This record gives sequence, C-alpha cells and structure tokens, in this order.
Amino acid sequence: MSFFENTRKPTGFGGKVMVNMMNLCHAPLADWGMEFLPLSSNAKVLDCGCGGGANIRKLLKKCPQGVVKGVDYSPVSVEKARRHNAAAIGSGRCVIWQGSVERIIFASDWFDAVTAFETVYFWPDLPQCFREVYRVLKPGGTFLICNESSGDTDKDEKWTEIIGGMTIYSDDELKTFLENAGFCNVQIHKNKMGWLCVTGQKREE
Repeated sequence: MSFFENTRKPTGFGGKVMVNMMNLCHAPLADWGMEFLPLSSNAKVLDCGCGGGANIRKLLKKCPQGVVKGVDYSPVSVEKARRHNAAAIGSGRCVIWQGSVERIIFASDWFDAVTAFETVYFWPDLPQCFREVYRVLKPGGTFLICNESSGDTDKDEKWTEIIGGMTIYSDDELKTFLENAGFCNVQIHKNKMGWLCVTGQKREE
C-alpha cells in the first residue's frame, strides 16, 4: 500500500504519520468551511470521518456548552482523535466511535449539525451514507460537506490515480445526492483555491 493510500484508511505507522499531517494540513480548509456552519453554544454535532480529531476540537470550541461526537472507520484515526480530545471525552462532551457512516449507531433526530471534511470521496455507498446522516439530524439540522478537490481542475484527477477507491464529486453531483436523500436548501460555496463546501438541511416536520 502506498503512503497516500493512508488518506483513505490510515493504518500502521504510515497511518499515524498521515493523521498527524491531516490535522495540520486540513486546518485552513476546515476554518473556511466552518464559516458556513452557524452553531449555537449548546449544539450537538457529529463529525463523520473525523480523522485525527482536529475538527472535533474546533467544533467543541464553537459550541462550548454543546456535545461533539465523531465516527471514523480507521482504528488509527480513532485512537489519535481520542487522544486529541481526551479532556472533552473525560468531561462527557465528546464521544468518538469506530465504525462506518453507512450504519451510524447514534439516535435519530439528535444532531443539530453533521460535518464531513475531506472524507466523502471515500464513502463506498454515498446514497446510503447520506440517508444515515439525514436520519440522525434533527429537522432543520444542517449537513456540511467540505472538500479540497471539487473536480473543477485536471489536477484533481491525479489523486484518484494515486489513491484507490477515491471518487471526486462535483458540486452538482453532491447537490443531486443530497436532494435524493431528502435534503433541501442546498447551498454551494467555492473559493479561489478550488475548495468546495456544500450544505443541506433536513426538512422541517
């Protein structure tokens, strides 16, 4: 397995190096994306594909009386994310679970927001995963997807050649998947770096 395969599912020593790199290198993207996610101080948030847990820590700061949970299918990522957020876990404000977004263990209609930073590329069954995200969100809750690669440039293709199982989705494709899963008010944001942020809301009952 090449080193870059660890972006999909970090394993072993190379995976530990990769999650440390992701915590640092994805910080500007996460800061930009979170501008499109207003949160109350007591919000309940789920970070899907939480990696090394840096974004969980950012979300905990955005909602200081809230709860942030994380899910990732890589044991290496879960271990790092738990260490990175040990204090919040100890105080009961954070839980990080190892598993798949296809089958989220958390209760329906519970989260105010769900986030996915640099991860939907690797979700094997996007429609099923989006249905699960929809299920766990409260009515009116927001799903935020944030990707460095939007498929708008030829250089994006090099990543799909290097990393097996990676699919780069365009804004229109993500919008369609979200609407098919039931989301409404889908908003698309891009910047000059080519980054893509898409948000959608669960319909009010």
